[in-house]
Amino acid sequence: MPDLLELTGVSASYGRIQALSGVSLSVPEGSIVALLGSNGAGKTTTLNAISRLVPVQSGNIRFDGKPIESMASHRVVEGGVVQVPEGREVFRDMSVRENLEMGAYRRKDPKSVRADFERILDYFPKLRERLQQRAGTLSGGEQQMLLIGRALMARPRLLLLDEPSLGLSPVLVQQIFGFIDRLNKDGLTILLVEQNAAVALSTSSYAYILENGELALQGASKELRHDDSVRRTYLGH
Repeated sequence: MPDLLELTGVSASYGRIQALSGVSLSVPEGSIVALLGSNGAGKTTTLNAISRLVPVQSGNIRFDGKPIESMASHRVVEGGVVQVPEGREVFRDMSVRENLEMGAYRRKDPKSVRADFERILDYFPKLRERLQQRAGTLSGGEQQMLLIGRALMARPRLLLLDEPSLGLSPVLVQQIFGFIDRLNKDGLTILLVEQNAAVALSTSSYAYILENGELALQGASKELRHDDSVRRTYLGH
């Protein structure tokens, strides 16, 4: 399959702190690719560089064959790259319905927006039950569903997921990753940042591991699950 996203030698920093150094990776269309590493390894910075939330010092980012490393962040979203941030950043005082509608605020096609709204409620039936409820009163798992649903309202071709399992119980993690797998089977390409390496490697087809802002290891996910260094460092074996 052709690469939908390609990073070549991407470096980024926060002031004097070098967060990424020459990172190269690719995400084939229709795949789930995982980006793993410990806290501070550069995972979220990689997503933020793709979304143009942090400036790229050097290197290239291409989406669907077109350079986006100098593009404004809202243009990146309009082009089909949408990020789900970590930390349950819902609009807490707005209803579930209003949160979902905010995901489509730049769209001009009311009929297809309504169709997408219904499709997302089919993905996440819990949200249908809580459309009038304030988003801040939802459970952690429901807020994560709402964040993903809001992102889907923007009609992404590539979904950037940042730590979707953070703070969730094992049962809810299983549910969320079941939704992620279904979205992928329905054709959505996903770049997944996740600290739960076991579930990330079980869900993805390929994975990259970052250490101190640099690419340390990469390979097919099923092979990395059996790599001794990965098992010791990330899988607790």
